[in-house]
Amino acid sequence: MRSTEFLAIMLYSEQLGGEGETMVFLHGIAGSTRYWKSRVKPLAHHHQLLLVDLLGYGQSPKPWTKYTVDRHVDELYQVLRDEKAMTIVGHSFGAIVAIAFCARFPHLVKRLILISLPYFGDKQGAIKYFSESHLAERYVTTNIAFAALACMMTRWVLRWFLPYVLRDMPSEVVEDLTRHTWRSYTSSLWDGVYGHDLFADADSLDPNFNVLCLHGSADKTAPLSGVQKLLANRSQWKIQILADGDHHPLLRNQQWCLEQIALAMKN
Repeated sequence: MRSTEFLAIMLYSEQLGGEGETMVFLHGIAGSTRYWKSRVKPLAHHHQLLLVDLLGYGQSPKPWTKYTVDRHVDELYQVLRDEKAMTIVGHSFGAIVAIAFCARFPHLVKRLILISLPYFGDKQGAIKYFSESHLAERYVTTNIAFAALACMMTRWVLRWFLPYVLRDMPSEVVEDLTRHTWRSYTSSLWDGVYGHDLFADADSLDPNFNVLCLHGSADKTAPLSGVQKLLANRSQWKIQILADGDHHPLLRNQQWCLEQIALAMKN
């Protein structure tokens, strides 16, 4: 684990392996390093793995701040500024942060691997998409007050029931749903996913930069049509689709994901 006395700004991170190219793993909203740790260990045989808790999540600091993509990138840079030729693997919101980081510090990044990348075009597109989802999800994804309330209820009241409700999710992933604050959750969602211009970041990358997207065909959180739209006219951006996969390909088919990542690392 890399640590510093300046805990107010330094993100929590863990390192696996120690030789070969550096691979950085960024989780999605309400995730942590534990999303990756037990599942990507096989990659540590040939690579140095660096797992990072984004600002406001897991064991990283959770300040009262606006959790914009720029703020996430600024804090991430403090951890990664001494690395070279990294591969960044991001899941969901972590994929958005990965693209933004590469757009600002292209000299540090060799390739991107983006899992379940959410792209809705703009804030209105995101709100419209989620307004058509089922009632409970609609309220927490389109109304910031309800989202904050749901976050607090989950953390202080519902935490004991979540393992029984989300039986198809690993226990540590379920526990991470309570390891953030309502501020870090709602701001990352509204200011980060909804309010950030992901298209502009993607446009700023070198046209020959290698990007691999891994996506489930049945992803309802980050629809496949969105990432396909983002990939249009980007010849170096490749996509591999997991048939019937949801928003968590790594949890549903670990072998498939690791195979795709390992192949990308050889290119």
